[in-house]
Amino acid sequence: MAVTAATALFLGGGLPHGAYDIALLRRAVAPGRRVLVLVIGGYVAIAVAMALLWMTLPLLALVLFLSISAVHFGEDWQMLEAPLLRIAAGAAVVTVPTISHPAAVAALFVAMSDDRAMLLVRIISAAAPVTLLVAAVGIAAAWVGGSRTWATAVTLCLVVLAIAPPVIGFALFFVFLHSPLHLDKARGILRDMSRPRWIATGGLLSGATILGWLALQALFPFRVDANLTSQAFQLLAAVAAPHLLLSHWLERRVRAAAVR
Repeated sequence: MAVTAATALFLGGGLPHGAYDIALLRRAVAPGRRVLVLVIGGYVAIAVAMALLWMTLPLLALVLFLSISAVHFGEDWQMLEAPLLRIAAGAAVVTVPTISHPAAVAALFVAMSDDRAMLLVRIISAAAPVTLLVAAVGIAAAWVGGSRTWATAVTLCLVVLAIAPPVIGFALFFVFLHSPLHLDKARGILRDMSRPRWIATGGLLSGATILGWLALQALFPFRVDANLTSQAFQLLAAVAAPHLLLSHWLERRVRAAAVR
């Protein structure tokens, strides 16, 4: 029951932070209708392709998902200048549970893909000391730089990830640290959007994402994973890929617009 509750928490509290991508696109870039349709079409196509990858090559999808997660979580470590260091620090969210709860992580990875994921857990565990060292450097830099609240929060999250069962630890990190950071950025750009519209946008697009996932599974019922938590992570991975690509593209466009 605790794992099910944590699964619902990271879906309900995590999906909305990517639900404002299209609204951000319209606000920050103000493209023509044709460009907007093309970008939305590409966004949906990447999400569907990732979902189909889970159904056909789940181990490859898992590796891709973990890589995307490391890059995306690394965006929170702005005090580290080198991109590779940010990725390493972001990867600590994945590596910490593999060394504190290897059996539980292995069971989850196998449920999401196949038995070959056991080797993946060992590879990730071997990288854990490096990621933790880089994360420690980032936390120290944040503390010295004055971001003491963030440094304390991320330290607490890493401790929780080490102590709590993997799904519960991830849900707490994702919903109470990572998602709020990105929601605050989105809210800053969309600050003139009324609160009811803001809430409705996040809720409707998150609901549409879940319905789209269920519709895709209805088309391929023989590929449906019976494990609810596996499905939740697979859904998260399906939308994480276009979210990461669009957020990077948006940042470049916003910076270019600011220079002009």
